[in-house]
Amino acid sequence: MGIKNPLILLVDDEEVFLLAFKNQVLRLGYQVITASDAESALSLVDSHPVDLVITDLNMPGMDGIELMRKAKLQSPNLTFIVLTARGSVESAVDAVRSGAFDFLEKPLTPQTLDIILKRALEFGRISGENEHLREHFSDQYSFQNIVTNSPLMRQALEVAAHITTSPQTTVSLLGESGVGKEVFARAIHVGSGGLPGNFVGVNCAAIPESLLESELFGHTKGAFTGADKERDGKFSLASGGTILLDEIGDMPLQLQAKLLRVLEERVYEKTGSNRQIPVDFRVIVATHRDLAEQVKLGRFREDLFYRINVVPITIPPLRKRKEDIPLLVDHFLKLLRKHLGKALPGVAQQAMELITAYDWPGNVRELRNVLEYAAIMVGDELIKPGHIRLSPSPSPSPLATDSDTDAVDYQVRIPLGDLSLSAIVDDFTGKVLEITLQRCHGNKRKAADLLKVNRKIFYR
Repeated sequence: MGIKNPLILLVDDEEVFLLAFKNQVLRLGYQVITASDAESALSLVDSHPVDLVITDLNMPGMDGIELMRKAKLQSPNLTFIVLTARGSVESAVDAVRSGAFDFLEKPLTPQTLDIILKRALEFGRISGENEHLREHFSDQYSFQNIVTNSPLMRQALEVAAHITTSPQTTVSLLGESGVGKEVFARAIHVGSGGLPGNFVGVNCAAIPESLLESELFGHTKGAFTGADKERDGKFSLASGGTILLDEIGDMPLQLQAKLLRVLEERVYEKTGSNRQIPVDFRVIVATHRDLAEQVKLGRFREDLFYRINVVPITIPPLRKRKEDIPLLVDHFLKLLRKHLGKALPGVAQQAMELITAYDWPGNVRELRNVLEYAAIMVGDELIKPGHIRLSPSPSPSPLATDSDTDAVDYQVRIPLGDLSLSAIVDDFTGKVLEITLQRCHGNKRKAADLLKVNRKIFYR
């Protein structure tokens, strides 16, 4: 399949110039169609795959700028060049503000025309690719792709959707590791009209303190030992888009002061430079830490805390929205079918019961990883409990197993509201059953045998 030869539409009410201009463009190897008025040009845009329009500014009836505005309603990414025999600064500014790629005076030399056409067509190609990326990015990361039946989650999504209309407002995403803070950040970015290349994420906990400042702000040549050339930082890469400062609670205090200045004054400087660079990005911060507690401990600046706490959004952990687990399982299985090229007919009831009963300390990220492992291990049958690999909770458990002695450390929390023996026994029995079921990967028959009780009693 050959490369498409660009189609250029020339619009001018002077027939002599239009004919000469057409021949000039044809000699450069492009396809050309012409129109002697704006109305005819609009019809051609509607009926032909036009790549570029070059139009005269001053024409009877509809002028070139009005033609451009109406044509862009039909084809928003269509590239325009506006020509005039009587150029002025005001006309040029008006044309460019209205969406023209360039504003030129007649006549054009063949060399100038060749350069301008190549630049304009390349601009149109990139604009089209960006629009395709924007649509793909939007389909993948929009709010509509965050599946939930949880009132807590819906409340968080509602706040996040509202903030898309305020691109300079800093957003704080709060929640445990794995709840989906980056997913929310990308959805806010997409909802604000951002392109995929303009979303930059930085994990403040993963970069050594000595390198984090340069990573964010960039540096000049010779700013420090080893800085043998100038380097742009993440702030520069995020220009026109969004920067996510993940694990902001781990940012060093010295850098916190510099970040506060960025948020307050909307400027920053590269390390080793005094030149102020205007901030043209939204800042989203995320953390699993309690920042108010970090302020009390002297580990986080109080002034920065209040500056980033304008719009806090708390994303609930998965154990507090278990109604979402079946939805998420279905969502991830659809993605895994495409990724692995397997049928993956679904999850057996016993496996789903095991998945739903688990508390998911790693939240949605852990659920996704567990399902991916199961999808790799399973054949064409339903995913069963034996395919579900659950990790022991990293937090202290009421029952902690000792792998060396195979003993169980019984830790009982006595409820203050009910000190009756039956209540304590019921609570403890429930925990024993839960731990045993987890150790048997959801197999109730094995769990009952392990506890040496009748299966009917175990079920009850």
